[in-house]
Amino acid sequence: MEYRLLGKSGLKISTITLGTMTMGGKEPFAKVGNVGLDEARRQIDLCIDAGVNLIDTADVYSSGAAEEIVGEALGGKRNTVLIATKARYPMGQGPNDRGLSRHYLMRACEASLRRLRTDVIDLYQVHQWDGQTPLEETLEALDTLVRQGKVRYIGCSNYSGWHVMKALGISAAEHRQRFISQQIHYTLEAREAEYELVPISLDQGLGILVWSPLAGGLLSGKHRRDRAAPEGTRQLAGWKEPPIRDEERLWRIIDTLVGIADARGVSGAQVALAWLLGRQGVTSVIIGGRTEAQIKDNLGAADLKLSDDERARLDAVSAPPVLYPYWHQLWTASDRLGPADLSLLGPHLTK
Repeated sequence: MEYRLLGKSGLKISTITLGTMTMGGKEPFAKVGNVGLDEARRQIDLCIDAGVNLIDTADVYSSGAAEEIVGEALGGKRNTVLIATKARYPMGQGPNDRGLSRHYLMRACEASLRRLRTDVIDLYQVHQWDGQTPLEETLEALDTLVRQGKVRYIGCSNYSGWHVMKALGISAAEHRQRFISQQIHYTLEAREAEYELVPISLDQGLGILVWSPLAGGLLSGKHRRDRAAPEGTRQLAGWKEPPIRDEERLWRIIDTLVGIADARGVSGAQVALAWLLGRQGVTSVIIGGRTEAQIKDNLGAADLKLSDDERARLDAVSAPPVLYPYWHQLWTASDRLGPADLSLLGPHLTK
């Protein structure tokens, strides 16, 4: 297992992170999975034995049940792994039982600590944007939690580029704790993050954690053109993430992915994960599964190295269009592009 520094911090995390959205099976999250305590223990042990040192969860996953399962399943192993969790989504019916206000974040953190059976959260992430709470208030609350010793590092998830930059600017101006990471959706099928979020991470020193790196299982290699979706998949259960806007493009990506996987004698999932781990800025991919077999297979991606030719084929079939202002920068500013710019535009300079 490889370990990478998480952003501008001294914290090293494994390139594979165990995700827990499949744990609990309550309410809408039953469509994703229904992993109980015993299976969660086995998954956690498998990951620890493979060198995984980060478990990612969120208070909203199965209304707190995922955090409770993680806390109980870890038991005496708590000091062998890092715990990341998130807050923002509703955890009650009241008008202040959601969002990123100081009032809510302080209460949400305390509740997560109780469910996780720990006295500190290693990485506390805001789960989504809150346009009604001033960022100054949110960052002050997060700063307070770090100074109180309840949180060690902070990060954001599902922010747009301007949200991230505004937050980092406020942290610098007010001498608050700054985000060390962002957790984003980024896959072979969905490469929109390369326009803003990846360059921001490279330029500002943020680590990238990737959620749903197999596009909800679509890139697992089990889905094939002109075949019904396999039994037990999220799509059959009605889970709508991620949106697929061009189905024919998806199948071209899957055809290429499966071709490489079959030639290598590995799963499509391993190829998709290995592709991500070779992308600029990516620190770790978050895996999850309903079964031990899925977890074991995903863990194999940590040791899979794709060839330059295999990467080129995957890059070509999944390449996002060069939108404005990037096509204009490509045509008129290519003489003075920096490293972050080149993460998107570099491959186009040789065409």
